Amino acid sequence: MTQSITRIRPDDWHLHLRDGAMLAGIAPETARHFARAIIMPNLVPPVVRGADADGYRKRILATTGPDFTPLMTLYLTEETDPADVVAAHKAGIITAVKMYPAGATTNSASGVRDFDRVRGVLEAMAEAGIPLLCHGEVTDHSVDIFDREAVFIDRVLDPIRRATPALRVVMEHITTSDAVAYVRSQPENLGATITTHHLVINRNHILVGGIKPHYYCLPVAKRETHRVALVDAATSGDARFFLGTDSAPHTDDAKENACGCAGCFTATNTLSILAHVFEEAGALDKLEGFTSRNGPEFYRLPVNTGTLTLEKSVTPISYPAKIETGVGPVTVFDPGFPLFWRVL
Repeated sequence: MTQSITRIRPDDWHLHLRDGAMLAGIAPETARHFARAIIMPNLVPPVVRGADADGYRKRILATTGPDFTPLMTLYLTEETDPADVVAAHKAGIITAVKMYPAGATTNSASGVRDFDRVRGVLEAMAEAGIPLLCHGEVTDHSVDIFDREAVFIDRVLDPIRRATPALRVVMEHITTSDAVAYVRSQPENLGATITTHHLVINRNHILVGGIKPHYYCLPVAKRETHRVALVDAATSGDARFFLGTDSAPHTDDAKENACGCAGCFTATNTLSILAHVFEEAGALDKLEGFTSRNGPEFYRLPVNTGTLTLEKSVTPISYPAKIETGVGPVTVFDPGFPLFWRVL
């Protein structure tokens, strides 16, 4: 007997779509299942002004059609004009602003080095109700890569929030029990996204038995104890945690080389993987909150009106191993276990 569940159509609160031929090739993979997505601004050159975001939004819609809503963000730099940010938000062009510590991840060279230089922007955002989205890692080479999220909370995030308590902040793609505990300790103005792949893999998946480049991401996956803490947070029903896939396409030649790019491409099979994870945790009833309710609540947006049905097959289902794009193949994330849930 097949089992099916119908839930509110989900949103993705952290997504990379790239541009050009890559955008055209992979955007439909998200638009097929998701109603909305927060779009990352780390293009080359980055999306730094309202006019940039407006143009990028139009290019996205040309590939997805009107049934998908891209929620645009601006890339915070030390030269960001607070007036432009506020004007773009008032005009409905942007939903949030993304802060990358310089050098933290893909295309983050234009990010922030001196956080004191962006305090004026953060204060203007707090007054206007514009959320700040944080890539939560320090880039100090003296800090071990597995400790960079915890150090970011102490050195950067907590001081910013104390200086600007009205600022609403999202800790993006959290990877540690430290981040889970910090979010739970804060009663307001703080949320966190959790990715599909960080619910599935730990650092052993990347390194044991040979390097697995398609499991390499930033922030890098941590110990199993941290993965378990993320699953507990995602399946808990706590509204401060919501889905942000951080699905990040790179062509195979960019991943499989001596200096491979960071990112896991999960847009194609995310909902099947999540249904498996939540079912294993005995929390299928919490899946709708994580994918469809908690994010809109934090962003003060309406919940989607459409629905989506997942069906559990008695035999494993399959997905394409790769998505062919105009710039080369992109490997779809392999969770390492059979999938039985599919979207009808």
